Amino acid sequence: MYQFNSKYELKSLLRNGWIQLMTLLLLGLFLFAFYNGNEKVDKRKNDIQAAFNEVKESDQNMLILLDSVQRGMEVSASRWTIPTKPMAVGNYHPRVAAMNPGPLAFVATGQSDLFSHYIKPKASGDDMALNFTEISNPVQQLFGSFDLAFVIIYLLPLIIIAFTYNVLSSEKESGTLRLLASQPISMRSWVFQKMGIRLFWVVLMIGVVLILVSVIIPSGVNIVELLPVFGVTLGYIFFWFALAFAVNLWVGSSSKNAIALIGLWLVFVLLIPSVLNQMGNALYPMPSRTLMINEMRSAKAEATKKQDQILDNFLRDHPEYAINDPNQNRSFYHRYMASQQLVREELQPVVGRFEQQLQNQQQWISQLKWISPAIIVQQELNALAGSSTKDYENYRKQVTAFAESWRQHLLPFLYSNEPFSTDDYENLPEFQYQRLTSDTTLISIIALVFIALIGVILGFLKGVGSQSTEKFITQ
Repeated sequence: MYQFNSKYELKSLLRNGWIQLMTLLLLGLFLFAFYNGNEKVDKRKNDIQAAFNEVKESDQNMLILLDSVQRGMEVSASRWTIPTKPMAVGNYHPRVAAMNPGPLAFVATGQSDLFSHYIKPKASGDDMALNFTEISNPVQQLFGSFDLAFVIIYLLPLIIIAFTYNVLSSEKESGTLRLLASQPISMRSWVFQKMGIRLFWVVLMIGVVLILVSVIIPSGVNIVELLPVFGVTLGYIFFWFALAFAVNLWVGSSSKNAIALIGLWLVFVLLIPSVLNQMGNALYPMPSRTLMINEMRSAKAEATKKQDQILDNFLRDHPEYAINDPNQNRSFYHRYMASQQLVREELQPVVGRFEQQLQNQQQWISQLKWISPAIIVQQELNALAGSSTKDYENYRKQVTAFAESWRQHLLPFLYSNEPFSTDDYENLPEFQYQRLTSDTTLISIIALVFIALIGVILGFLKGVGSQSTEKFITQ
C-alpha cells in the first residue's frame, strides 16, 4: 500500500506542477539569500582589509620618522606626533582589533548590521564598552536582511504550509475519500504516509538546492561545513510537517486548515519572539545610556580638576614608574593617563550594571526559547554564523582587554621617560580574535525533533477507535 501511495503521490505532484514550482521557488530564494549574504561578508572583509592597509601605511611612515630622528635628522612633523613619544604611538598608530567573519557568516546577518567589525583602540581613548555600536541604516534594521536564516525561518514554513494544508481535505472535498476508505489502511496512517512522501521531496529538494547554490556562488565553504545548517533546517522542517499533519487530522476543510496553519505561523514565528523580547525588556530594563555617558563626563571633569593629586597617588601606588623622577618632567599625558585610570575604575560599577541587565535579557530569551522553534533556529543559525549577541559580547570583551594591554605596554615608556625606538616596534602587541564555537547544534536539532514528535502524536490521537475512518469522512 505504501508503494502505491508513493507512486500515486509522485504522479499527482508532478502533474500539478508542485515539485517543479517548489524547486524553482526554493532555488531562487536560496540563490538570492546566498548572494546577498556573500555580498555582506565581502564588504565586511574589504572594510577590515582597508583598515589593516591604513595601519600598514601608517606604520611605514612611523618607522621612517623613527629612523630619521634616531639619525639626528630634522623631520617635518608636529612635535606631538613624533613617534619617539609613546603616547604618539598609542594614539596615532593604533592596532586593528578586527572581528573577521567566520566560514558560515553568510548564513545569518544576526547582530552584524548593528555592531562594528573592527576597532582601533587608542592609548588615551575612552572605555571600549561605549564604542561598539554603529547605526548606519535604520531602514535596513527595521526590515532586516534577506539572508539564508530569513528564508529558512520565515519563508520556508509558508512554502510547507502551501504544500501540505489540504492533504486530507482535498480528498474529502473531491469525493475520493470514500474510495480510499475502502482500502485496508487507517486514515491516520494514510495521511502520515502522504506527509512522509512530501517531506522526503522537500528535504531532497533543499539538499539539492544547497549543493547547487554553493556551486553557483562560491563562498569558500564545502558541503561538510554546511551540514550543521542543513541539520537545523531539517529539524525545523520536521516541526512544520508535524504541525501540518496534526492540523489536517484535527481541523477539517482546506480553508480552515490554511487559516489554522497561518495562525500558528504567526504565533511561533512572530508573536512568541516579540512577546518574549518585550517581557525581557520589562523585567530587565536597561539603564539609561545617556545617564551613563553623563556620569562618565562628570567623572572626567572631576578628575581633570585633581590631576596633580591623582598623579601623585598613582606614582605612589606604582613606584616602578617613578624611577626617572617624572616630577621633573611632568607632561600633559603623565597627568591625563593617571586620571583616566581612576575614571575607568570609578565607572566600572556603572558599566557593570549595564552589562548585567543585557546578560539578564539574553538569559531570559535562552531559557524560554524552547517554546518557539523559530527562536531555536534563529539563535542556532546566528551562533553558526558567528553573528549572535554572545559573539559580539565576546568580541567586545576581547577588545576591551586588548585596549588595556595596549595602554599598559606604553605606560612604562611614558612614566620612565624612555623614547620609543624602532627596536620596540616589533614588540607592539597585536590583537588576535578568538571565535566562539557553537556547541548547542545537536541539542537544538534534538529539541526540534522532539517538538515535532509531539505534533505527530497529537495527530495520531485524533479519531482513535473503531469508527475512526467514518468520522474522517463525515466531518
